Amino acid sequence: MPMSQKAPAGRLSVLVVTAGHSFEAEPFFAMFDADDGIRWEGVEQPGAWSCFGASQAGKWDAIVMYDMPGVSFVNGEAIHVDPPADFQRRFLGMLEAGQGFVFLHHAMSAWPGWPAYADIVGGRFLYKPGELHGTMWPDSGYHFDVTHHVSVLDPAHPICQGVEDGFELTDELYLVPVLEDTLVPLLRTDAPMTDDHFFSAALAIRKRYNDRSGWAHPPASPLLGWVKTAGTSPVAYLQPGHGPSAYANPNYRRLVANAIRWVASPAAHEWARENPVPAGPAGEARQTGRARQVGRSGQAG
Repeated sequence: MPMSQKAPAGRLSVLVVTAGHSFEAEPFFAMFDADDGIRWEGVEQPGAWSCFGASQAGKWDAIVMYDMPGVSFVNGEAIHVDPPADFQRRFLGMLEAGQGFVFLHHAMSAWPGWPAYADIVGGRFLYKPGELHGTMWPDSGYHFDVTHHVSVLDPAHPICQGVEDGFELTDELYLVPVLEDTLVPLLRTDAPMTDDHFFSAALAIRKRYNDRSGWAHPPASPLLGWVKTAGTSPVAYLQPGHGPSAYANPNYRRLVANAIRWVASPAAHEWARENPVPAGPAGEARQTGRARQVGRSGQAG
C-alpha cells in the first residue's frame, strides 16, 4: 500500500519540543506557522517530559524534536547527564506504543550518555570522545554556513516529494557516526565528509572556534536524512536545520512538512509495526534487508 501524504481529516496536531540548544525562535517557528495543514504547540525541556508516555501515544499526530537535553558545558568540558529513569520509561514506552517522531538537526546531540538514544535517532553527535556500539569515536565535527547540494536518494519516498531533483542549501554540516545499517537513507550531501573540512566540537566548547588543531576524525557518512523504526514508531531524521538560512529555504520547509505528514500517516505506522526494532537495551537490533527495501520503495507491506 503506498505511503500516502494525505493527512487525516482536519489539520494534523504537532508537538514541537525545544530547549537545550540556542536557536533563532521566530524564524524557526515561522516554518510551522506557514504550514496550514498542521496546528502546533511548543513545549520546552524539561517540561516536555510530562508529554511522554505510552498512554500519550497518538495524542499528537507527530512530535518534532528540536531539543538537546542531557549535556552541559562546564569549564570547557562536556558533562553528560543521564535522563531520569522515569523519563526513559516514558520515552521508550511511547515508542513501543507507536508515536511518530521527527528529529531535526541538533536533536541528534541529545542524551549522549544514554545508549538507547542513538539507536532511536540513527546516529550521535559527540562533544567529547565516546563509544557507540563498541567503537570509540572522537568528538564530532561541525562546519557552519556550508553551501552544498542536497541529493535525493529515494525520489519515490513521500518525504522527498517535491524535492526529487535535490537543491542547494547553506547550513551547518556535521561529521558524525551514523548507524547506516539501521535506517533507510533518503538524502545525502555532496560536501566532502572528511576532517579537513570540519572543526572540533570539543575545541569549540573551549571557545576555540573553527579550530581542528590536533583533532582527527574518520571519514563520515554523507547521509543527511533517513527514516527508521524505533519500537513500533516511524521515525524521521533531517540533519539540516541550524538557522534562518535553512528555515527559510522552501525545499527544507517542504522536507519538514513531508516528514511530519509521513510519520503521521497510517502507512508509515503500518510499516513500523511490521518492522519493529526494540526501543531500549536491545535497540542494537538491526532492521532486516526486507525492512530497508520496503522503506526505500515507499511501500508498506
